[in-house]
Amino acid sequence: MELPHTLLEQGISPAEKLEIPGLPDHGPCYVIDRKRLRQNMQVMQRIQKESGCRVLLALKGFSTFSVFDEMRPYLAGCCASGVWEARLAREKFGGEVHSYSPAFSRADIPEILELSDHVVFNSINQLQQFQDQTIDAGVEVGLRINPEYSTGSVGMYDPCAAFSRLGARADEIGTTHSDSLLRHLSGFHCHTLCQQTSEPLEKTLGVVEERFGKWLPDLKWFNMGGGHHITRPDYDVDHLIQLIRDFQDRWDLRVYLEPGEAHVYDAGYLVANVLDIVENGTRIAILDVSATSHMPDVLEMPYRPPLEGSGLPGEKAHTYRLGSSSCLSGDIIGDYSFTFPLHVGDRLIFSDQAQYTMVKSTFFNGIRHPAIAAWDPDTGKTEVFREFGYDDFVSRLG
Repeated sequence: MELPHTLLEQGISPAEKLEIPGLPDHGPCYVIDRKRLRQNMQVMQRIQKESGCRVLLALKGFSTFSVFDEMRPYLAGCCASGVWEARLAREKFGGEVHSYSPAFSRADIPEILELSDHVVFNSINQLQQFQDQTIDAGVEVGLRINPEYSTGSVGMYDPCAAFSRLGARADEIGTTHSDSLLRHLSGFHCHTLCQQTSEPLEKTLGVVEERFGKWLPDLKWFNMGGGHHITRPDYDVDHLIQLIRDFQDRWDLRVYLEPGEAHVYDAGYLVANVLDIVENGTRIAILDVSATSHMPDVLEMPYRPPLEGSGLPGEKAHTYRLGSSSCLSGDIIGDYSFTFPLHVGDRLIFSDQAQYTMVKSTFFNGIRHPAIAAWDPDTGKTEVFREFGYDDFVSRLG
């Protein structure tokens, strides 16, 4: 079945249920949905108001500062993974800046201390190494702990797996000169979750209290890290609020959360274009986006990203494998079916593409990098913040 000529002229596929006006005429584009972003922020605001905790934006998952204006009123600040993110937090977001890294270098620590309100060390060694400098800087110091309790099923994302490099174990703290070390410690940081609900958090907190409870009364705060899928429709927000309130009351300390993905869950798109269609045992649509370059979690987790108007393979009349125009053989996004056949020039819209995309994207193979835009369905307004060209590609190489 041929597409109506008017649809081809507009570059719109009948597979597409969503229309976003005002995007660049050529090339792919990341689009942040301001309405959905506000809805996610309202969930964060409710959690803070009803539990008394403070929620931070984890910049490792999303750091597109052009929409920080939509997030800033709802959050206490940001958590950073190094100097560059800490500087971005201070200059573009404001509020509290919490910095954590598996290891800080001697060269970076002075700037980290200058930019941060809280600095969290990953090990007893680093806590000892930089203790005097942190005291002189007057920042609040934390230590990441490893409760040695796994709740996830994917080893790559399990901070408590065997031989993990992340966090200090209870027996390590207990066998060091803890009195002098912990005297200047303000808090513990514990991150064990990945895209999970409040039930694994409840179990983890029970283990933390059992193994680290003797040190909790001397702390000012406890950071429950990220991996909380708070804005997912089936997440029990009421349960999370009660967990936080109970934990704070039991130990008389302040709780921080630092989700990354949940802030922008289902709040962004990657708009792609069909460049060619080939056949080799199945129909293959070659797109101008790349899994490895523009949506790397597709290959790393792996997962099959949602695509507007599509179905599972065989569910609708026309099934295609969607692949990239890169030279990597395995650069495949997935198999999808459509009511109508695809044509060169059709536009496809992948959803839930705000987190871990723009922060991890690359210029691999010299493929055109997606532009970055924001769209507000309430006003119909689209803003294109950035388009990338050859100069951006070559500037990274020498």
